[in-house]
This record gives sequence, structure tokens and C-alpha cells, in this order.
Amino acid sequence: MASSGTALIYDEEMTRYKLLWDDPMCNIEVPERLTVSYAALQEHGLAQRCVSLPVRQATDKEILLAHSEEYLEAVKKTPGMTLEELIEFTKQYGDVYFHPNIYHCAKMAVGATLQLVDNVMNGKVRNGMALVRPPGHHSQRSAANGFCVFNNVAIAALYAKKHFNLNRVLIVDWDVHHGQGIQYCFEEDPSVLYFSWHRYEHQKFWPNLQESDYDTVGKGKGAGFNVNLPWNKVGMENSDFLSVFFHVLLPIAYEFSPELVFVSAGFDSAIGDPEGHMCATPEVFAHLTHLLMSLAGGKLCVILEGGYNLKSLAQSVCQTVQTLLGDPAPLLPGLCGPCESAAESIQNVRAAQQQYWGCIKHSSVEPVLEPRTKCHRTEEGEKVVEGAVQIETVSKEIQEKSWPEPPPRIAPPARTAVALPGGVEDSLPKSCLRVSAAPLTQEQAACGIRDFSPKALEDERILHSLGNVFSLLDKIVKKEVRNGMAVVPEVLVTAACTVQHALTSLSTSDCRVLLVLVGEGEVPVELTDDGKLLLVQVCSKEPEDRKSKFHVPVCLKSSGDTAGFLHAVLGLLLPVAYEYSPGLVLAVLGENCSIGPAAWAQLVSLLQGLAQGQILALVQQGSEADNIRAAVTSLLGDPCPPLGPLGAALLENGQALERDRQNLQTHWGMLQTKKS
Repeated sequence: MASSGTALIYDEEMTRYKLLWDDPMCNIEVPERLTVSYAALQEHGLAQRCVSLPVRQATDKEILLAHSEEYLEAVKKTPGMTLEELIEFTKQYGDVYFHPNIYHCAKMAVGATLQLVDNVMNGKVRNGMALVRPPGHHSQRSAANGFCVFNNVAIAALYAKKHFNLNRVLIVDWDVHHGQGIQYCFEEDPSVLYFSWHRYEHQKFWPNLQESDYDTVGKGKGAGFNVNLPWNKVGMENSDFLSVFFHVLLPIAYEFSPELVFVSAGFDSAIGDPEGHMCATPEVFAHLTHLLMSLAGGKLCVILEGGYNLKSLAQSVCQTVQTLLGDPAPLLPGLCGPCESAAESIQNVRAAQQQYWGCIKHSSVEPVLEPRTKCHRTEEGEKVVEGAVQIETVSKEIQEKSWPEPPPRIAPPARTAVALPGGVEDSLPKSCLRVSAAPLTQEQAACGIRDFSPKALEDERILHSLGNVFSLLDKIVKKEVRNGMAVVPEVLVTAACTVQHALTSLSTSDCRVLLVLVGEGEVPVELTDDGKLLLVQVCSKEPEDRKSKFHVPVCLKSSGDTAGFLHAVLGLLLPVAYEYSPGLVLAVLGENCSIGPAAWAQLVSLLQGLAQGQILALVQQGSEADNIRAAVTSLLGDPCPPLGPLGAALLENGQALERDRQNLQTHWGMLQTKKS
């Protein structure tokens, strides 16, 4: 049985240190970072829904997994130091401060992180978040750095490898600063994939390291397992963050297939932060978290790093924990693709990593040798570096931006409903709501179907099935249930009828239906340019024509190419779908589909980040029982089975996907991976 529950680890003891002298570089790191985060979780009822785990202190042996004995012994002496001695001790390190209680708190921060690892790996909880202080990702083997004393996540990754015999660990660092301490720890280790995005501005932003740039990919056997995405200007938005996930992180992560995922969760990359100067809203962290939850069988450990605007920090922590708990992800309207600077960084990272990862193998990508954000030319052709005054002006404008409180994320009273035709064995979980309704008439069923043939709806089985499906859809639209699955005798006809019923049922503001069809055949629906319906079909036959920008056929000619299918989902389907922002998702598994239950479950899971989780899956009657169970377990929020390490897509599929992406990016900005 899959583990369930979300752990939350917090101890007020970790607030009991602070800066004791004047230091402008360190005065933003305050105890309130933890207290406001935990208070917000309590205020929204999230802490009460989590499994509270006690905090323990890390042992010397555990700390020494990532740090030298000399350094540990030096830090051990700080509790007995005078103020003058603490100031002098601090001077040997960069942008950090010490306090008589910080050694104790640092041991608790590491111990809390290890507690989370133990409980996730032992199956006592599925995932969780540790609110810890001091943070860790800048700390190095023999040096404190950037508010960090011990490297919480690096120690935890080494601990997990040692105690749980793991071969593949993923660390996602979305803090706005580069976690150079984690990079140094694992740069030669192919068993740990480290991804970091960070404000860089061509090495002008702290920690001002050349090795924070995109071309530092790891050393020796670890080459390709260090992925740096530098932000070379401030003001990055939700579109930029998600574009990096879709076109860099997720394809590489799925190919790597981790057994455990860590997030070094710094929320200084959120809007309003005095360090980051970014414009991504707290809601985007709900989606980043959701997109990682389909990896590693759901084993996800989120560890707090930075975050210095107390308002956006608390909001972002709440968005993250709420997603870990399984609540519907919020809407993210207005996505439009990466800005030019972000596109340059994406292009450079893909170029640097291309030789190491099959998911980028078929892309024609070259690095941007002269990024526009680095310099501009005068009329005489002289190269001029951007001035600090201009950067400060832009940062000040961003700093003064305001943003609304994230709207409530209310889950319907029931999670999943199912509708099964007569004669199909019901072996689905009892937690699913069963839906049964009166059959439709032929006239009710035919309303709005293109090229309607009365013979198509003469079968009583189809009419009865449509009655069930419409009833199920009505419950989703009325928010009585979040999602559903129906097994139907004629999936293409059912999909067409369901689309039309959905378009008449949804409110005007939500009247956009995403129809994802995996399999052969044509759905008899009218595709127009009004944007009410977006059809994405993954099949083996190239369509005769593309009916509009809202018709996105994806042709995978070789059956059973799981890598090709995942690349299509991550690099084409999800970017387009997020930009479209549907009010409802229909996921249809048609005939002659060979993707397998595990890949189908992954698709259903990833699509639940859209439309506040309102998704209806239709499965052709006669499909394997495993496909039906895969859809339902995914809809219920259970972890997807790992696909295992993936290689490159088959050559013809990889080339076709790249052509599709290039052709479609003129209509869909979220498909852009290159500087235009």
C-alpha cells in the first residue's frame, strides 16, 4: 500500500538565535522567517492537517558526511565565545554570522532534515516539509557561508544514499542564490543530480562565482549531473520559472529517474523579496511542487532555505505545503512564454547539457555567445556593459510591486468519482464515488456533434454510458467532486459528446476545454479559432491538416517509445496546456495505444495541475484493467509508479517532436527554448 500523509517539521528552538551586531549583509536573516511561516500554516489550517514530527539533533557522524572534522570542531567552540570572539570568528567566512546558540540550532536543522528523510523513506509519510534555520545550501566542507552553517540537504542526500542504498537522488534548488555548497559536494558524483536556478547577472550577483554559470556541468563521472540555470536579469515571472521546468529540469529529471527528490526551497525567488527582485507569485510554487510530485514514487522532501520578504515567504510556504497535502493547484492565468533573457539561459543550458542527456539529443541548439543582457553596442559599435544604476532602477521598480493574497484553494468534498458500464468488474478503490444515471436520448447525445450519424448513437450501451458520463461531468463542474474516470464503449463519440456538454456547462470565464487524446482515430468535434476547445492528440499517424492553432497533433511513429511519449508530454503538451489555462481537462485513452499504464498514470498525474484539478479521464472499454487502475489511482493522488531511467527518444520521434515544437512556437510562447 502506498504511504500517505505529509510531514511538517518545525521547532521554535531554531528561532533562538539572531544577529548580535550591525552587519547590513546579514540583517535580513531573522528568526521571524520561521515564526511567520509556521503561523501562516496554522492560520490556514494546514499545519493541523500535517503529520507533526519531532526534531532531533544531528550527530557528529552525520554532520561529518559533508563537513571536515576541523570545521565541526571549530563550530563546536562558538557557544562559549564572547561577542568579540564571535565577530572575529565570523570574519573568516563570507556573509554569515554566529551566535552562542547557532551551533545547537544548526544541529537541529540537520536533524530535522534527516527525520524527514527517515519518515519518507520508511513509508510513514509520503512527503513533507522541514521549516529549518539556519539554511544550508551555501555551506561548504570547511566553511560557513551565506547564513549557512551546515549543509542540511547535502548531508541528507549523503545520508539517504548510505542508509537506504539509493543510487539516484535529485536535488532541486529554487532559491534565488546559487547553492555552491551543494554543487561542490556532488560535482563528481553521478548518483546525485543537482539543479539550481539563481540570480547571476553574468557573475555580478552574489556569490559572484564563475562556476555558477551554465557551462559548469560537473566533473569526471559527474559530468552532466550539475545543471545551472543563471538568471541574468531580475524580474523573472511565472512563465520563466515554468519554461525552465518544462524544457530543462523535468526532461532531465525524468530521464534520470530519481529514487528520492529534495527541494532546497528558497523563497527569495518569489515576488517582493529584497534579495531576489523577481516577480514570480507565490502560486507558482504550488505548480513547481506539483510537477515534482510525480517523480520518485512521490518521495519528496522540501527543506527551507532562503526567503526574506516575510509576506511572500509565508504565502509561498503555504502554497507549497498545500500542494504536498494534495489540494487542487491554483490557476495561473496569463502565461506567455519566457522573456528574452530567460530564453537565452534556457538555450545555453540545453546546449551545455546536450551531450549528456538523450532528451535534448535531437535538438538543434547552439549557445548564445553574446547575450543581450550582458552588453549592448553604441552606434559606433563600441561594446558597453550595463550600468549598475540601470539595474538598481529596475530592481527598485520590482521591489515596489504589490501582489494580491493567493485565493483560497478549496477542495470539493469528494476527490474521485467513477462510472463503469455493466459487465465491467468493479475492483476500484472503495473511496471512489460510484456514479450511475439514466440513459440519454439520441437527441440529447447528438447535440453539437460534427458530422452526426444516427447509427453512431443507436447502441443503448453508448446512450447509457453517456448518461453516466454527463452526470459525472456535472458533479465536477459543480465542484461536488474534483475529478473522475469513466470506462466507455465508444471513446471517440463519448469524447465529442462530453466536450459539447462541458462547453454548455462551464461558466463563461472558464469556458475552455483541453482535450488530450492518446491513441488513433478522430474525435468528431468542430475545431475553431474561438479558443473554447484545444485538442492535443498523441498518435502514430500524421493528420492531413492542422485545423487551427488549437489543434496540436503529436505524431510518434514507433509504438512503445516511452521516452518519446514523455518528451512530448513535457516539452509540447504541458507548455501549451499551461499557456491555454483550461477550465476543464478531458484525458482520453483511445484504441491501439501502447504507452503502458505507468506512462498513462504519469500523464493523468501531470495534467491535474491544470484547471484546479478538474479532470475527467475516459478509457475505452476493453482496455487493459491496469490502464483503468492507473488512471484512478493517479486521480486519487497516489504516487505514480516510476518509469525507470529513460534514454533518448527514438530518432524519428525525437526529430519529429523538435519540428513540431519549432512550428508551434509561433502560436504558443511557452514552447520557446531559444532566443528569437
